[in-house]
Amino acid sequence: MHRIRCSARYVSFFMTLTMIFMTIPLQTVCAAMVGTETVLTITQTQNARENLIRFLERKDVEAAMTAQGVNWFEAKARVGSLSDAEVMRIAEKMDQLPAGGDGLGILVGTALIVFLVLLFTDIAGYTDVFPFVKHQKQK
Repeated sequence: MHRIRCSARYVSFFMTLTMIFMTIPLQTVCAAMVGTETVLTITQTQNARENLIRFLERKDVEAAMTAQGVNWFEAKARVGSLSDAEVMRIAEKMDQLPAGGDGLGILVGTALIVFLVLLFTDIAGYTDVFPFVKHQKQK
């Protein structure tokens, strides 16, 4: 009989704790459908944040930041603390910036290509644009 009372004490203690934990109010879980736009926005934000961090990890960007007196580690930490809206705004501005610099470089490159094409066609004898190219007349 003593044995039953001893084991009953442990069982009753366990049952009492179980009942107390069952009556404690818990936060209920609400399940809802997640929209496609939400998932796409989260994915785009993650990609934009990764692109921004990859941009900061480039050696030329790191050198430019150091030249301006900006600590590279601090800048990378600040990118991690940006909100999703700020990251998306920066990514949009980076997409709108010209990749090769200003339009002057494109203009000079185009003029150089046109000059070389006209020069080679002048040397070959197809055109007569530049007076400094001497054509040898064949007899």
